[in-house]
Amino acid sequence: MTASHPRHRRALVVPAGMALATALAFLPNTAATAAPAHQGAASADAASLSYVVNVQGGRGAPAHVKKAIATAGGTIVTSYEKIGVIVVHSSNADFAQTIRTVPGVQSAGATRNAPLPSAVTTDLGSPKVLSAAEVAEAAEEAAADQDPLQNLQWDLPAIKADKAHETSLGSSEVTVAVIDTGVDDTHPDIAPNFDRAASVNCVAGKPDTSEGAWRPGAAESPHGTHVAGEIAAAKNGVGMTGVAPGVKVSGIKVSNPDGYFYTEAVVCGFMWAAEHGVDVTNNSYYTDPWYFNCTDDPDQKALVEAVSRATRYAERKGAVNVAAAGNENYDLAADEITDPVSPNDGTPSDRVIDPAECLDIPTQLPGVVTVASTGAKGLKSSFSNYGRGVIDIAAPGGDSTKYQTPAPPATSGLILGTLPGGKWGYMAGTSMASPHVAGVAALIKSTHPYAPPALVKALLYAQADATACTKPYDIDNDGKADAVCEGTKNRNGFYGWGMADALDAVTR
Repeated sequence: MTASHPRHRRALVVPAGMALATALAFLPNTAATAAPAHQGAASADAASLSYVVNVQGGRGAPAHVKKAIATAGGTIVTSYEKIGVIVVHSSNADFAQTIRTVPGVQSAGATRNAPLPSAVTTDLGSPKVLSAAEVAEAAEEAAADQDPLQNLQWDLPAIKADKAHETSLGSSEVTVAVIDTGVDDTHPDIAPNFDRAASVNCVAGKPDTSEGAWRPGAAESPHGTHVAGEIAAAKNGVGMTGVAPGVKVSGIKVSNPDGYFYTEAVVCGFMWAAEHGVDVTNNSYYTDPWYFNCTDDPDQKALVEAVSRATRYAERKGAVNVAAAGNENYDLAADEITDPVSPNDGTPSDRVIDPAECLDIPTQLPGVVTVASTGAKGLKSSFSNYGRGVIDIAAPGGDSTKYQTPAPPATSGLILGTLPGGKWGYMAGTSMASPHVAGVAALIKSTHPYAPPALVKALLYAQADATACTKPYDIDNDGKADAVCEGTKNRNGFYGWGMADALDAVTR
C-alpha cells in the first residue's frame, strides 16, 4: 500500500475508503496559523535553509570549522559538542557542498528543502472525539475499580495491562519522554504524572524552556497528547487509564507548526532526554523530509549520522528508545520499496530504494526498538509496516473496526487516548502501538530500576508473547494476500518477538 500524504505518517494511514467508513483519517500534522512566540521559529532570511554539520564528537566544534561555516555564509544556531553535531542556517545554496571540503567535517547536509519557515500545508483530518454522551455512557458501565473510560480500552487487556495494574502501576521515579507534536500537560489525565523538568520545545533545533513551550498550539496536532495519555494517563477516577499509569511522562516538542519533524529538532529532542534523566523515549514519527534516507546521498547521509549520534547518546545516558514502524504496509525487509513521498517539503518523485541502505529514521537505527501494530483481533493492522529482522515487537495500534472488531463493551477498533482541552478520542496507527511498548518498557524499568537499556530491551523481548505468522494474511477477505509474513513463531516479520506483555513486566 502506498501512502499519498506528505510528512509525518505514524498515525493512521489506511486503504482508500476505510478512512471514510470509520472516520479514521488522521495524521499528526495540521494546518498552521502564525507560530506562537515560544515556537522558536527561525528569524532567518526566507531563503535560508537549515543544515547539520557533523564533526568529531566530544571536543567541540574546531575553531577552523566555525570560521569556515561563517565564511561559507552560515550562522551557527547551536552545537551539540558531545556528539559533534552543529546546527547551521544559511542562505548559500552551495553551503553544504562547500563545508564538506573542510578538514574535520565528517558529513554535512540540508535538513529540509522548504526555506525557513516551511510553507503551510493543509489539514489532513482529525481524531474521532468522544462526545459528552459517549463519555457518560461509558462511565455508567465502568466497574468500581476502573477509570470511567477503561471499558472502551480493549488494548489494555490485549497486553495484560489491566492485570499488571493489580500488582503495579509503575514507579514515579521513571519518566517516558514523548518526542512528538507537544503535550497538553493541563489535561486531567496527564497533569498528575507530568514531568515539567524533562519537558521542552526543540522545534528550532535548540531547547526552549519557556513555560508551556512543550504544548501544542490551538491549530497544531493533538498527536503527542494522545500518545502521552496512552502511556501514562493517571488511574485517578477520571477518563482513561495509561499502560503505565504510575510513571511520569514528559513532552518534548519537535514538530513545527506545519507538522514537520526536521533533523535538528529531533537531535535536540534526544539530547534533551539524555541530559534530563529520561528512561524511555517514544518516537511516533519519521524524520522529515525523507521517508527513507539513502546514505549514498551526501545530504541524507548527514541526517542519518546526526540522528544516529543522538539516539546512541541517549541510550548511553540510560534511555530506551522506542519507535513506530510506519503505516504503509511496507515490507521493510524487501529488496526494494517505492517511496513516492520524498522529499515531502519539496517536489517528491517515485524513488525505488533498498530499505537496507536507505533508512527510515529513527525507527531503523541500530538500538531503537521498532514496533509494529496489531488490531483488536490480535492480527497485524492492515496498515502496519512489517519485515523479518526489522520488527522487534508488536502492540495494539488499532485497525478499522470493520476488519478487527473488539469484544464488547468496547465499540471501536481504534485506540482511545487523551486530546488537548480535557477531551478523549480515537486514533489508530503504529503511532499508537509504539506508546504501548514504551509503557511496558517503563513498567520493566520500574520493576528493575537499575537495569541499563540493554537489559530493559532484552526483558521486553524475552517477556513478549510469541505470536505466529498470520498465514494467509487477507485482512479484507477479498481472496488476495495483503502481506506475507516470514519467520518462526518466536520471531517473525509481522510481530517480531511477539506481543508486548505488561503483566510479565511487573511480575518477572
